[in-house]
Amino acid sequence: MSNHRYGLIMAGGRGTRFWPRSRKRNAKQVLKFFGERSLIQQTVDRLKAVIPPENIWVVTNEFLQAEIRKQLPEVPKSQIVAEPAQRNTAPCIALAAQIISQQDPDAVLAVFPADHLILKEARFRNFVKAAFRATEAGSVVVLGIQPRWAETGYGYIEFPKNLTPGDNSVLKVTSFREKPDAKTAKRFVERGNFFWNAGMFFWKTATVLDLMHQHQPNTATLLAGLPKFGSKAFAAKLAEVYPLCDNISVDYAVIEKAESVTGLALDDIGWNDVGSWEAVYDLAKKDADGNAAQGEIFAEDSHGNYVDAGKTVALVGVDNLIIVDTPDALLVGQRSRAQDVSKLVKAIEAKGKEALL
Repeated sequence: MSNHRYGLIMAGGRGTRFWPRSRKRNAKQVLKFFGERSLIQQTVDRLKAVIPPENIWVVTNEFLQAEIRKQLPEVPKSQIVAEPAQRNTAPCIALAAQIISQQDPDAVLAVFPADHLILKEARFRNFVKAAFRATEAGSVVVLGIQPRWAETGYGYIEFPKNLTPGDNSVLKVTSFREKPDAKTAKRFVERGNFFWNAGMFFWKTATVLDLMHQHQPNTATLLAGLPKFGSKAFAAKLAEVYPLCDNISVDYAVIEKAESVTGLALDDIGWNDVGSWEAVYDLAKKDADGNAAQGEIFAEDSHGNYVDAGKTVALVGVDNLIIVDTPDALLVGQRSRAQDVSKLVKAIEAKGKEALL
């Protein structure tokens, strides 16, 4: 492994679609949905063979910093950094690039979300290695996920026509397309050269900073004025300037404006962004009636339900429900409305129910 290869894991989200299990201090990325390892632990586990743990950085928030440090003892504690405020992915990545480039001007940075599931890890690592090689040669590289259905909730990466998914060839990105309507998404999938944008990017830290100065000069200037990372003045200055950074995603801020962005068109790596309780249900083991559970359930004439509770749950004559029970809150809803759980969190927040957040 090149000692100039670094990984940034973005772990600042609240996972509001997973309320009531996901809270500010115990958010989605540190929860165990699949097996004995949390989503962020699984993210680090699958990267270890490509990026040494001492080269992994995590940017999270003040509520999760201590828990993530506890869950990731192999990552240096100082490299699990808390943002003073949520400012979206562009400032997050720029901050990491600023810090890492001070320590290693030749650093090549790969960016990964903390809360995705990848079942075919060896296959995924092959693509990561190919992306690093292309980045070391000077490219900005994005990873495209081969679409399995006409999804309207993801952005799309357009590659040249007649590509072969999974052949490790670095391709020019023709365009980035924002979340489409259903008709457009169907057309994208039928064409075969449109891939989901999963938010995984590879670039030199110097390139990140150059692009930020070109396209996001306010944020770039604020972060460039930070004292050296680890100095006594760093935390106070970061708390002062970071909330002033522009609140914008890295896609809008620089990726879509950069020249000659390239990408890899991945084949099946078993990817899932685990975006709602519905996704957890889809991935869970089910009984003959399509019911899935964390814990013991008894079901009579009930089908397609997902139950996560710390007690035995009995179901009678109910279908396609999500039931999530915690000591202070109970969620009951239709599986088809799983995305709307985040609306509940906004309503709880508006009522000032801080203890439930």
